[in-house]
Amino acid sequence: MNRIFTVAALVATTLAVAPPALAVDKASAVLKDKDGKEVGKVELTDTPSGVLMRLTLDGVPPGDHAFHVHAVGKCEPPDFKSAGPHFNPDDTKHGLMNAEGPHAGDMPNLHVPDSGKLTVEVLNEMVTLDAEPALLDNDGSAIVVHATADDYQTDPAGNAGDRIACGVVTE
Repeated sequence: MNRIFTVAALVATTLAVAPPALAVDKASAVLKDKDGKEVGKVELTDTPSGVLMRLTLDGVPPGDHAFHVHAVGKCEPPDFKSAGPHFNPDDTKHGLMNAEGPHAGDMPNLHVPDSGKLTVEVLNEMVTLDAEPALLDNDGSAIVVHATADDYQTDPAGNAGDRIACGVVTE
């Protein structure tokens, strides 16, 4: 009888303990222009050092473009203002070269060649996918490409111009 109790207790204990939740370690965003045409994709991977973003563009105008994480997971054309401001959980000033910055969503400019095609990897050390500060929080986040380059200093958005492509970050 003791043996049956022990086995039953073991089974009950095993069933009562839920397996640990697996952390989200990958996400993606499909970038679309104001007309809804797909112009790129971002594959995001959580690493011990931050989020590694592999960006592939095809169809963005050549030249220098700001590339940011925005605070809201909405990309309503034509202006993508629905994506809100830059992702900025620490309430800092904008700019990689600003002594009071940067925002967690600030990243280096993209240099798109004449072909309009670009593949680049960027590590953002200030964000995570599902731990604080999380890109996959309650209101989500978006990846935005701007019309012009970020000046890396001017608050709140680096004089980066219009938002020309936007993609919601999803699991």
